[in-house]
Amino acid sequence: MPISKSIKNALGSSSMIRKMFEEGAQLKKQYGADRVFDFSIGNPDIEPPPAFHRVLVRLAGEDKKGSHGYMPNPGYPEVREILAKKASREHAVAIDGSHIIMSVGAAGGLNVVFKSILNPGDEVIVPKPFFMEYRAYVSNYGGTLVPVESRPDFGLDLTAIAAALNEKTAAVLINSPHNPSGRVYSREAIAELAELLTKHGGKTGRKPYLVADEPYREIVYNGIEVPPILSAYGESLVVTSYSKSLSLPGERIGYVAVSPTIEDKADVLGALIYATRVLGYVNAPALMQRIVAELTEETVDVDIYARRRDAFTQVLDESGIGYAQPEGAFYLFCKVPARKDGSAGDDAAFSDHLKKHLILGVPGRGFGQEGWVRFAYCVDESIIRSSGTAFKKAMEEW
Repeated sequence: MPISKSIKNALGSSSMIRKMFEEGAQLKKQYGADRVFDFSIGNPDIEPPPAFHRVLVRLAGEDKKGSHGYMPNPGYPEVREILAKKASREHAVAIDGSHIIMSVGAAGGLNVVFKSILNPGDEVIVPKPFFMEYRAYVSNYGGTLVPVESRPDFGLDLTAIAAALNEKTAAVLINSPHNPSGRVYSREAIAELAELLTKHGGKTGRKPYLVADEPYREIVYNGIEVPPILSAYGESLVVTSYSKSLSLPGERIGYVAVSPTIEDKADVLGALIYATRVLGYVNAPALMQRIVAELTEETVDVDIYARRRDAFTQVLDESGIGYAQPEGAFYLFCKVPARKDGSAGDDAAFSDHLKKHLILGVPGRGFGQEGWVRFAYCVDESIIRSSGTAFKKAMEEW
């Protein structure tokens, strides 16, 4: 029997990140892991903080009666109250646990949000470049993702967003700290975006939601501030996870936080809870909910990522490859250099060329931004430093 046509079409253009990751696994088998410089996937290699293991062992040992059973679909009430305090601090609001919906990672949370707010034909605006799975998350529920240009420094281009707004706009989706550029949107830019969306709502009678994807909020450098969202715009929802801040990507635990001033709040919260159930998640993992509730002050050692960023930028500087300076997350988004003959570089061709030197990155077209390549520096610093010779040789032959 044939599979779904939409899935068949999607498989043909599935994530370049996963494709490069799988190619990297094959190259490591062929040449040895120490000779392959795999910067393809944002899979944190730093272990979770020691407190995580202590709490995990303690809670697993207690094994209280009913601790592995169902709980309310949005999560344990006591966990939601604790995380509401955390979200209140980060976003300069006062919310209680009813505004928190525990989710199966940020990806699960985004799917819950779009299931809850989209009607067929609705549009979701996203600045370029963007995490390519966003397109599927939106189309899953009959929506269309509308990419718009960013500023040259990958900041928000309010003019481009304004031009894309129309009566079909259900939401604007932002990601800060940003994957793949590492940009952190400024407080001023968020305020201007909020004003723009408010004015648009006043003209059309439909105020778009602002959906913020924030799994990298706690991975920032040089004292950069990630501005609050929930206090900046009434119709906002923040989706986050512990995949990056605690290095728990495989545990699939996160949450959705809802602005206290969102219109039709009871309906929105009810929709998020219902969507959690009918999408098959039912609830976020029980053990992980209890664990993260005890780790609200813990993060991985961000200084490790900062040292890696500095080591990688040194490699790139010495190789003659330009990049956007990351303010957060753990990616370097690099401009494809011109060829020796002066012709413009192509991101797919450059990625293939680097592969010959056992360097793996992801072509920018995988993020909707041709002419760039993304490298993830969530790998051991020794691998980054030892890649320098390979990068130099690759550039000599480009």
